[in-house]
Amino acid sequence: MKNKLVVVTGVPGVGSTTITQKAMEKLSEEGINYKMVNFGTVMFEVAQEENLVEDRDQMRKFDPDTQKRIQKLAGRKIAEMVKESPVVVDTHSTIKTPKGYLPGLPVWVLNELNPDIIIVVETSGDEILIRRLNDETRNRDLETTAGIEEHQIMNRAAAMTYGVLTGATVKIIQNKNNLLDYAVEELISVLR
Repeated sequence: MKNKLVVVTGVPGVGSTTITQKAMEKLSEEGINYKMVNFGTVMFEVAQEENLVEDRDQMRKFDPDTQKRIQKLAGRKIAEMVKESPVVVDTHSTIKTPKGYLPGLPVWVLNELNPDIIIVVETSGDEILIRRLNDETRNRDLETTAGIEEHQIMNRAAAMTYGVLTGATVKIIQNKNNLLDYAVEELISVLR
């Protein structure tokens, strides 16, 4: 039986990483051991192996061809991990830039990953805005509730497109305030 490759996405501040980490801990107690990887971290490792960067921020300065090649190699590296154990990839469905939205999983990455399930973690724009404002560990650009909600709509559209291209199912999980355990249990039910 093939190990699963699951992609978990969400806008910054929605809590997708927190939900995934808590789900991995609970599943581990049941003897179900997923490897959790961050797509950007794997890209950084690949770029470091090629002596292209010293820190993660330098990757934003890659020319488009280098960016595409490093993304593809990172996707391939993650796909290799699935041969050893099931994998959860923590990444962004879309990246909001001043010039518009970029796909977080362009087709050259999807072709390498070939995910089984794509999870989109969401909550209201108001909740995300408040979480961002209260997070002193990050220095995020200020954004309106409407802007956050637009980004979530784009994430849904992108995730469904990724599903169409790969045959992956798409699951939306709500991470409402004070209902973290419910979101974790919902993710666990998908990962079992």
